[in-house]
Amino acid sequence: MTDTPDTALDETAVIARDLIRFDTTNYGEGRSNGETDAAEYVEARLRALGLAPQLFESDPGRTSVVARVEGRNSAKPALVVHGHLDVVPADPRNWSVDPFGGVVKDGLLWGRGAVDMKNMDAMILTAVGDILAAGEQPERDLVLAFFADEEDGGRRGSHFLVDTQPQLFAGATEAISEVGGYSIELGGRRAYLLQTGEKSLVWIKLIARGRAAHGSRLIRDNAITKLAEAVVAIGRREWPIQLTDTTTRLVAELGRLLDVDPEQVGPDEVVIRTGTAAGFILATLRTTSNPTLLEAGYKHNVIPDTAEALVDIRTLPGEEDRVLAEVRELIGDDVEIQVMHRDIGLEAEFGGELVDAITGTLERHDPGAPVLPYLLSGGTDNKALSRLGITGYGFAPLRLPSDLDFPGMFHGVDERVPLEALVFGRSVLRDLLRSY
Repeated sequence: MTDTPDTALDETAVIARDLIRFDTTNYGEGRSNGETDAAEYVEARLRALGLAPQLFESDPGRTSVVARVEGRNSAKPALVVHGHLDVVPADPRNWSVDPFGGVVKDGLLWGRGAVDMKNMDAMILTAVGDILAAGEQPERDLVLAFFADEEDGGRRGSHFLVDTQPQLFAGATEAISEVGGYSIELGGRRAYLLQTGEKSLVWIKLIARGRAAHGSRLIRDNAITKLAEAVVAIGRREWPIQLTDTTTRLVAELGRLLDVDPEQVGPDEVVIRTGTAAGFILATLRTTSNPTLLEAGYKHNVIPDTAEALVDIRTLPGEEDRVLAEVRELIGDDVEIQVMHRDIGLEAEFGGELVDAITGTLERHDPGAPVLPYLLSGGTDNKALSRLGITGYGFAPLRLPSDLDFPGMFHGVDERVPLEALVFGRSVLRDLLRSY
């Protein structure tokens, strides 16, 4: 396939393509290809803008980049604008293109990280670059951060910097990052989802122990059987709907825009009528508990004495302890639970100066499209920043075609983003940072 020349692409697409070509795969539990090469690329881009970026390495190869941009009014609280440089694994056998090729075709940029979240990294660089190239400044100080390790809970990225370099974020009270600001289609009308909160994260390991023996024997104390029963119990648990302030407001607004009464059909049905957007929103109405990895045994005719599984639990904010207690009760005493990583949920009001600025900027760029609050089913580096009193929002603005399953792009096969959406995001982000 012939490579698309840089002259035919918006600079945002060029940078996002370049970043995709750095294989920054994060396998979890400390195993990663590392972010250093991508971080050094971003550092060079920031230096070319006249900034003084700093590199921070938590472990060998696990590098984050931070730079500060002076605003016209440094007396105002600073705004953190952040992204992450790592990506989840991609099996090229399942893709129609090289997941790390940065392929441009059919008006889209393809590759791992195209939406999660090297697109936003590129939009940050070009939006700030536009402001500085015009001889202007943002309205307030900006802290530009490009973190390592977000896909493993940020322990070697955002949490590391919050723990060891909190002065980098001095004076900041708000932040914007990924998984918000994208458009959805509601009954033939475009709307935008602004992420004002995110679910809690509880990653657990299940460990079952039994008796090692020959595979032909009658063994009732089988570790794999015990583990399998626990995995099925957790994976098939239907957690009840439990609305927060954010999801209550969202469901009401969706009902109004779709002309359906949530009281009559229920929140699930309202969300299902949003089409592909339901891929994210449905999981915000309740706790989810998904087994994600199994490990046991070493030979066909040997019963192992241990079996392990990883489970990804996402609770509503503040529900972590209650859900963990229910999981323990669900699986019984025969299987051990180890909490591998745990992080808080967040929920901010859909209001205030930043929210007003975001909705106003979107109105100027896409008049008449309503902006709705939503709770992210996953998590972002806003969790770490919240420990410094920084309120985070998800705002990576993208105007998307109605037939693109955007939620399906996250950690999915053939991840891709429209080139026009990148241009839109650059413009919206530039105007927000210039004026807010």
